[in-house]
Amino acid sequence: MVRMQGVELAKVNEFKYLGSTVQSNGDCGREKKKRVQAEWNGWRRVTGVICDRRVSARVKGKVYKAVVRPAMLYGLKMMALTRKQETELEVAELKMLRFALGVTRMDRIRNQYIRRSAQVRRLGDKVRVVRLRWFGHVQRRDAEYIGRRILRIELPGKRKRGRPKRRFMDVVREDMQVMGVTEQDAEDRKVWKKMIHCGNS
Repeated sequence: MVRMQGVELAKVNEFKYLGSTVQSNGDCGREKKKRVQAEWNGWRRVTGVICDRRVSARVKGKVYKAVVRPAMLYGLKMMALTRKQETELEVAELKMLRFALGVTRMDRIRNQYIRRSAQVRRLGDKVRVVRLRWFGHVQRRDAEYIGRRILRIELPGKRKRGRPKRRFMDVVREDMQVMGVTEQDAEDRKVWKKMIHCGNS
């Protein structure tokens, strides 16, 4: 039982906080679905431009990155996405890019060519950058800052048997290994920003 200012708070399986859905079991499947839906809503708002054959693929890519992709990225910087969930997000993104460029899977055009034509990097690369950028921001705060303390918190008890769920710091460590950076590098903002940069996104 949890009380706040004398009021008993109801126990729920999920709730919304700052527009993001938080689930009691630590999963982010519900939020992943919301991000895909939000991206499609953004895509529909600019479909008149992004699907116009007279508009170049490069311009379509710029419109996509400026209007559509931010809707999907919202909140992902603080989520421990599984590889399956990340793949599902990329599948949705590629479907939109193919629609925009007027091609279908039957045309047998590789995903790399689609991304190169629109100058849009893989979603996974962009998610890694925003996640490390946020981690660096927290890492540079005072040691007593609540956000920094939460990242290091160790809950009592043992984890369940079987494959353990991916925690946020597990994903961040994987990201740092991919980018070849360490936690100490985050202390210098300019150096950190340069080291985690992944080029045109």
